[in-house]
Amino acid sequence: MKNLTLVLLGLAGACAQAAETPVFDPQRLARDVKVLSSDEFEGRGPNTAGETKTVDYLVEQFKAAGLKPGGDLSGGKRSWTQDVPLGRFEIKGPVQLTLADAKGSRQLVQGEDMAVRASMSGAKQVDFKNAPLVFVGYGVTAPERKWNDFKDMDLKGKLAVVLINDPDFETGQGVFGGKAMTYYGRWTYKFEEMARRGALGTIIVHETAPASYGWPTVKNSNTNVMYDIVRKEPRKAHAPMEAWIQRDLAASMFKAGGLDFEAAKKGAQARSFQPVLLKGVTLSANYAVDVQVIKSKNVVAIREGSKHPKQVVMYSGHWDHLGVGQPDAKGDTIYNGAVDNATGIAALLEMARVYARQPAPQRSVVFLAVTAEEKGLLGSEYYASNPLYPLASTVGLINMDALSPRGPARDFTISGSARLDLLDQLVAKAKAANIVYSADPKPEAGYFFRSDHFPFAKRGVPAISFGSGNDWIEGGVKAGKASEEAYTEKAYHQPADEFDPAWTFTGMARDLGLLYAVGNDLANATTWPNWSRDSEFRAARDKSAAERK
Repeated sequence: MKNLTLVLLGLAGACAQAAETPVFDPQRLARDVKVLSSDEFEGRGPNTAGETKTVDYLVEQFKAAGLKPGGDLSGGKRSWTQDVPLGRFEIKGPVQLTLADAKGSRQLVQGEDMAVRASMSGAKQVDFKNAPLVFVGYGVTAPERKWNDFKDMDLKGKLAVVLINDPDFETGQGVFGGKAMTYYGRWTYKFEEMARRGALGTIIVHETAPASYGWPTVKNSNTNVMYDIVRKEPRKAHAPMEAWIQRDLAASMFKAGGLDFEAAKKGAQARSFQPVLLKGVTLSANYAVDVQVIKSKNVVAIREGSKHPKQVVMYSGHWDHLGVGQPDAKGDTIYNGAVDNATGIAALLEMARVYARQPAPQRSVVFLAVTAEEKGLLGSEYYASNPLYPLASTVGLINMDALSPRGPARDFTISGSARLDLLDQLVAKAKAANIVYSADPKPEAGYFFRSDHFPFAKRGVPAISFGSGNDWIEGGVKAGKASEEAYTEKAYHQPADEFDPAWTFTGMARDLGLLYAVGNDLANATTWPNWSRDSEFRAARDKSAAERK
């Protein structure tokens, strides 16, 4: 094992040298991940003691690196943080759910039969009786694709039952891009669309393949404290009830309402689909919601540019995880989030240290650690809505989320299949180090919309979220995929996502060399990368061209 480690370290150093980049330290990466994912940090939940410890640690490390604060302005000086006001919503007391049909009624169990989210509609009590259920297929309104799952159905006073992902997922063919998920397939879109249509609630049918994760992830992500950006009219974005339901329970519910679930799902894959009432099936619910407004924090550090300090290259990652939640089978209640995303924050800190040791780049480099990613990309959404540095002058953003803490791979990937100059530059740097680009292996999972680069991308900023490769030098694709699948099943959004002393971090150290090489080139250039001409984000970028100086 010692000899293997030396070989891998040598490889990492050789790749870094080939790309003319400094060497990144696996031991420092391991230390930061171990600290941030320790029980002492309590799962890094926003607005908890874990947040305070996390923010303090990040500020301490950025200071030690020699960077300057890049956050909110106060008295003409910047602080280390950006205040992020958030709505905090927590279910108080029991969740009473009663499903009724012609044969009788049954009590449903929160977290087992359904995962009901704390209402973010502003309601402090969700209380309704015998609400009718309407199956609305995939719940999509896409005029550009001539697609409308709702037809003339009025959802007011009704619960909309909707499928996850896109109509193309099952067949891999159609106007939604085949297997690759569009934004219409995301659960966030579905909740928003039902709210826009005045539904009493949205119930998403969970199936592991189209969701890309199992029920434990749904349960753990939706039954704890919820957060949202502060909205003037929250009811326009959130129906009173937002929930997920187990597939088998949904199938029996459909049967009671005179429908075959699989046949109904197949029908929803066609443009001609018509929403249908589950005859005689109703749901009653009663639960209280504690509503507060709290402030969380993004942490921001900057390496000021020597020639064009107002032009910004940005690296980002989210510091938060799920905090303390429901116990697993072993009774563990702390969701440590070692891979997700202590790895990305360790990478951000190490990147900052390297930039601080190098000569000042011509453009400024900003290091942004955002809050509340796990609650819906809220920290990055808030920053992109209230940028500390103009988005028009932000050259590009490289996001780091859930990197592999193991050995190096022969490849790398990014979330989604976006086409942009940043990716071209990254591919070129990787090629020089004999590392190849592998397209997102699961475009149907919609990862492009699930990482903190997305709020920037939809506003035109060239942005990517880097992903570790699966073709491991030690073990090949078989070992890489097996590790990813095991993590998704047994650790993702579960207490088992804990630090492992066996992790070498040599792969991450090597990959950071690539990300540094691209960012450093951008920081010492005068060019402005863009999206491909057929990208949906190109127009927003082009619109801001006159603001770039």
